[in-house]
Amino acid sequence: MCRSIKTLRPPALSQEATEDEIRAAALQYVRKVSGFRAPAAHNREVFDRAVDAVAEATADLLDGLEVRGASTSTSVAR
Repeated sequence: MCRSIKTLRPPALSQEATEDEIRAAALQYVRKVSGFRAPAAHNREVFDRAVDAVAEATADLLDGLEVRGASTSTSVAR
């Protein structure tokens, strides 16, 4: 697992995850899986699409989670 990806839901995060936080986590995930910190020009489009897809899936996950005992909403600030 990527050590630089942090938990984006309460109680680990005191407030709602921002788009920037979600995108940063998605970028770290795609970097880890692909093995590229920055892809070559011929791989840029597929790399960026993967980051977008992971960010969207992460936002959907966070929007749908029900965290028992959390006093704040787990919705994502968009």
